[in-house]
Amino acid sequence: QVQLVESGGGVVQAGDSLRLSCAASGRTFSSHTMGWFRQAPGKEREFVAAIRTDGTTSYADSVEGRFTISRDNTKNTGALQMNSLKPEDTAVYYCAATGRTALIDIKFYNYWGRGTQVTVSS
Repeated sequence: QVQLVESGGGVVQAGDSLRLSCAASGRTFSSHTMGWFRQAPGKEREFVAAIRTDGTTSYADSVEGRFTISRDNTKNTGALQMNSLKPEDTAVYYCAATGRTALIDIKFYNYWGRGTQVTVSS
C-alpha cells in the first residue's frame, strides 16, 4: 500500500509559479511510477506528468516546457514545479502512483492522493 498526500496548491496570477509536493508513506514507493493528474470543473481527470523509478519522465503537451516533475526516493517525496502558469491550468491536482511502468494511462494508477487546488487568475 502507498498513501499519498499533496500540498502546495494555492491562488496565483498568470505567469506565476507554484511547487506542488507529494508525500508518500508505506513501503515500496521507490518502486512505483509517480504521476500528477488534474481535474478542472466539469472536465475529466487528465494526465499532467509522470516519472518512473529510473527517472524517465513524460509530460502532457499542454505543460511541456513549463512544468517539471521530480522525485526523491530517499525521502519518499515527489514534486511538480509549475512555471508560467496560465488560467487554463486551474484545477485540482492529484498525485498518483502505480506499480506498472506505464506513465500516461490513468487506469493503471491505483494509489491516489486527495488532491490540492490550484487556481490561476488572469
